Parts: sequence; C-alpha cells; structure tokens
Amino acid sequence: MRLPGEAGPSGAPVNIGVSRQPVNVMLVPGVGWGCLQDYVALQYTAEANALKYGYGFDLIDVDALSGTSDNAARIRDAVMALPEPAGDRRLVLIGYSKGAPDILEALVTYPELTSRVGAVVSLAGAIGGSPLANKADADSVNLFRRIPGADCEPGKGGTVESLKTSVRRGWLATHKLPESVRYYSLIAFPEPDMISNMLQTSYKDLSLVDQRNDSQILYYDQVIPGSTVLGLLNGDHLAVGVPLNRTHPTLAKTLANHNDFPREVMLEAVVRFIEEDFAAD
Repeated sequence: MRLPGEAGPSGAPVNIGVSRQPVNVMLVPGVGWGCLQDYVALQYTAEANALKYGYGFDLIDVDALSGTSDNAARIRDAVMALPEPAGDRRLVLIGYSKGAPDILEALVTYPELTSRVGAVVSLAGAIGGSPLANKADADSVNLFRRIPGADCEPGKGGTVESLKTSVRRGWLATHKLPESVRYYSLIAFPEPDMISNMLQTSYKDLSLVDQRNDSQILYYDQVIPGSTVLGLLNGDHLAVGVPLNRTHPTLAKTLANHNDFPREVMLEAVVRFIEEDFAAD
C-alpha cells in the first residue's frame, strides 16, 4: 500500500542472488501458533526460500498460550543456545503479532542478547497491544486448543493480559529499548475488501476505534517506537503471517478467502533491506 505523498522507489540496483553478508533469521510466532503448527504446516513458511539465498532461518518455540515474560525467557534461551556468531554474521529476530512484544521484552530483560541480536522486525506486531484484548477474558485464547488437530498445552496464562493496550503502552513508556539493535516495522494495513470472512467481526469491532486495522491490531499499534517503517501490507492479520491457503483450499475459499499473500517474497525483501543496512555500517 502507498500513502498519498509517499516517495517512489529509488531505482537503485538490488542484489537478488545469494546473500553477500550472511544473516540468520529467527521467527517468533504469535498467539496459538504452537497449537496450530501441524495444522498450518511449517514447510509452507519462508524457510526454504531463505536458505536458497544463503540466509539462516529458524523458528523459536515460544509457548502458544503464555504471557510475554514467559516467552521472553524462551527467546533468551533459544538465542543464547546458538553457537557464537562467526565473522560478521548477524541475527535478525522477526516477531509476528504477539511475537514482537515477546522479543522486545526479551531484549530489555536479558541485556546479554544485545551482543548477538543485530535487528528486530515487527510483522503486524502487537507492539501497543490491541483494544480487542481489553474486553477479552483469559479463557478466550483457550479456543485454540479446541480447534480440530490442535496440539498444545494450556500454558502459564497471562496471554490476554499481556496484550491489553494499557499493559503494552505502559511497558513501552517505562522501558528503554537497547540502542545497539536496529528496529523495523511492517504494518498490516489492508483495504476493507481484503479482510477474510472469518475476521470480519473483529475488523468491524476495531473499526469502531479506527478503520485502519488488520482485524486484530490498529495500524499505529504495530510500530516499534523509533523504528524504520518498511512498508504497509495490503493483507489482513492472518494473511501476512499464517499460510492457511497452502494446505486448506476449502478454508481458503470460504472463511480465509483473502489468505493468499506473497509471504516468502515479502520476508526475503525485508531481510535484503536489512542486509543492505548492515553493509552500510
């Protein structure tokens, strides 16, 4: 999506071959992913595309139904378990939905991460929380465990509480992000006719606050303060991060009827952009 007055592309050449500066990518998923990972099928992620161009790619196994503090500890353990970085290889953490505040909390709580993490990307991240969480109860996220084929533990709780706008905005106001890390934001900013049927109700509920939402999060609550905004994505909250259409064609024709989105190419473009930023150091 382009906004009025937005500058056009620079026309500068972009390397589209094998990475010139090695980058490792670790993706932190959102609420319920652990319950649905077999249902969604992990092979339909950006991993194969990233490896083809020399980028490392992995998924951090956070708890599907726990709060940010618990998942921050999991992120810390996953990053610190990696071998010491070799040469100039950089680590990029991409947080989808609740995965983004999980990452930010990990960076602030565990300062030892800053020597390993080069950049953080919010992909439709719940940086400022969501008004939907303000009126939800703690049991609402347990619906993920009732989806046919779901396989996950109840978690430690705190998921809904950690997504309330007062909690997330309050946390941002009282915590300083490490300055040695680069921050980027990708905002899901769909046209109204790009919202899938299954997300229409939540989209309309959020539209009472602001029509500029992706069905789960308002556009301005997806931005890491002080970050570089990489783009506005014409896709709803699930389309930009969850490949339902790849494995469930019937669902893609009915409830998730706008789930078709070029996720692999999008993430490749993001990592190439960050790689250029690293190279400019």
